[in-house]
Amino acid sequence: MITVVGTGTGAPPPEDVLAGAELVVGGRRHLDAVRLPGTAERVVLGPLAPALDTVAEYVGKERPVVVLASGDPGFFGIVRALAERFGPERLDVRPGVSSVAAAFARVGLPWDDAVVASAHGRELRTAVNVCRAHPKVAVLTGPGTGPAELGAALRADPRILVVASGLGSARERVERVTPAEAAARDWGTAVSVVLCLDERRALGPVRAVAGPLVESAGWALDEAAFAHRDSMITKFEVRALALARLGPRPGDLVWDVGAGSGSVGVECARLGAAVTAVEKTRDGVERIRANAAAHGVDVRVVHGAAPAVLSDLDDPDAVFVGGGGRELPAVVTACARRARRSVVVAMAALDRVPAARAALLGAGLECDGVLLQSSRLAPLPGDVTRLAATNPVFLLWGVRPAARDEGVVQ
Repeated sequence: MITVVGTGTGAPPPEDVLAGAELVVGGRRHLDAVRLPGTAERVVLGPLAPALDTVAEYVGKERPVVVLASGDPGFFGIVRALAERFGPERLDVRPGVSSVAAAFARVGLPWDDAVVASAHGRELRTAVNVCRAHPKVAVLTGPGTGPAELGAALRADPRILVVASGLGSARERVERVTPAEAAARDWGTAVSVVLCLDERRALGPVRAVAGPLVESAGWALDEAAFAHRDSMITKFEVRALALARLGPRPGDLVWDVGAGSGSVGVECARLGAAVTAVEKTRDGVERIRANAAAHGVDVRVVHGAAPAVLSDLDDPDAVFVGGGGRELPAVVTACARRARRSVVVAMAALDRVPAARAALLGAGLECDGVLLQSSRLAPLPGDVTRLAATNPVFLLWGVRPAARDEGVVQ
């Protein structure tokens, strides 16, 4: 049997558990904080594979093993690796208070509506995009992905970072800083977790289901759900297929270029992605902000003309191009060179299709497309109905082959 004990932010491990252990595995600070049996072998966790091999030797001989971990080891912790290697039936898990729960407790906030992202041993960009998209996020940090790096990435976002260090120890410290202040400091190695908060929305409504709030399961919303100018909005039939090809999800960054009303960007944000909308007109910028606020989502709006303004933005996972005019080939080229997964282009003008397709192919993307034509039900006098045709739209999409090979694109 492997007894997995969570410690660090709660009570110390029970002495009777340690007393019978023949092998104790844990981080150096965990091992130094407890009294071990004189006959027990100790393994300081570094690379996980050698430690698991040692555990396997003891388990194979039915000798008791204790693994010490921080907080709740079943929450982004070692329980997953142990269960995969030895099977959950061999584990006796005794969780402590997780660093996430402790950090939210220190600032007096509930966390049933929080999103938790791990940047420990992982790429930081996913956690950054989750922080951009949601008002209450806990980030588990690691070397090279700590408060300074997170703050540097979030400088332009209206967020407060709560940096919790040494939780449960005599050196515990909880500090509220701006992203810029976080970026300017050396935080050392004692950071337990970082909370990223939009303090205006840190107290959400009463919940029946934990996790980020999803306003509605609906998507491809009616045009009436958005403020727009003279019907200059991506129609819901086009938006439905565009969203399917973009595949927005939590942790993604989506560009909405030539955003207009921002309907595509807002819908991507409603599905959990971080969104940057690029719009060259001042009234369009205000319209996008109003639509994002009306739907309760965060959309960063950049006022400027593509492709020039794109150079200052972080690389996106997916891009929707809904405008561009004569600059469309250059805009699509710039987007296609930087998109990690896909680019979707909507065009009403037939003449622009070949150049947009060439731009997608020239950037190494696999290209496909469709002409969308639809007719909607419309009332006529006498309580009868006719079909009213909408303007046909070409939708092209390019997919990076590596993304398809990795199963990212369905």
